[in-house]
Amino acid sequence: MIQYIIRRLLLFIPMLFAISVVTFAIIQLPPGDYLTAYAASLAAESGSGTISQERVDSLRERYGLDQPFYVQYWKWVSNLAQGNMGYSFEWKREASEILGPRMPLTIALAVITLIFTWIIALPLGVYTALRKNTVGDYVASFFGFIGMAIPDFMLALCLMWVAFFYFGQNVGGLFSPEYAEAPWSWGKFVNLMSNIWIPVIVIGTSGIAKLMRILRANLLDELHKPYVEAARSKGLSEWYLTTKYPVRVALNPFVSGIGGVLPELISGAAIVSIVLNLQTADPFLLRALLSQDMYLAGSYLMIISVLALIGVLISDILLAWLDPRIRYT
Repeated sequence: MIQYIIRRLLLFIPMLFAISVVTFAIIQLPPGDYLTAYAASLAAESGSGTISQERVDSLRERYGLDQPFYVQYWKWVSNLAQGNMGYSFEWKREASEILGPRMPLTIALAVITLIFTWIIALPLGVYTALRKNTVGDYVASFFGFIGMAIPDFMLALCLMWVAFFYFGQNVGGLFSPEYAEAPWSWGKFVNLMSNIWIPVIVIGTSGIAKLMRILRANLLDELHKPYVEAARSKGLSEWYLTTKYPVRVALNPFVSGIGGVLPELISGAAIVSIVLNLQTADPFLLRALLSQDMYLAGSYLMIISVLALIGVLISDILLAWLDPRIRYT
């Protein structure tokens, strides 16, 4: 196992290199660059409707956007390897100053949502499989389909209204106004926990519905296999038999999905973060992509890529521990 982990860690370097090349190429695919939109805004502010080409060229040279692709890429990736995420053209600040305070909250929200999703989806999936075609199965499946069908932003608006109208709770943001700019303390942590439940429910609802259906389908396939019947014939209790064998096998999709779920929760919460005015990094990614702020967008995407690689490694290790039939090489 140790050798397997070491080999996987060594593969991180070429994989990150390939991801960085693809990432930098994708964010430069749209026509033009940041200065295209910036020049248009300057022209609109001046009232003339145009801006001199000399000024545009001078700004392009200043930001290094007149250099070839490989030169821009090497400058970015070499700085990134030293912990320098580059300069945000739009915000006129270092990208690390923008993402640094918000990435811990973004990752914390994703991790809490993942735990919430598992806690709800696991027992519901087992219950609906063991109580197939019962009222409980139909009710859980109905709410599961509703959860997958309702757009996240609509559910966010509904929960904001419920929280404000029935509980009198301040909605919008992860902190109340008095804690938004305050230094970290126990009171700020408690305030975060009291406000985080809305985005957790909104982001986790569709994941609960999807994982519940996957677990239900897999568990139904396992319940009537010969090894389960053989264990049942030995007189094992139904609860012990179910949790010991078929549920453990049916959990494979849960574990194997860790690598994709964590970055998906982070990057997929952009619209919810905008609607709920969350202090996460997702709105900056959307804005950076729209304005072609390549260093800010690229740095964020690289963070997501690193999380994905770590998640895949964790899922592979857990799969080898969970299912002895899996051989890691």
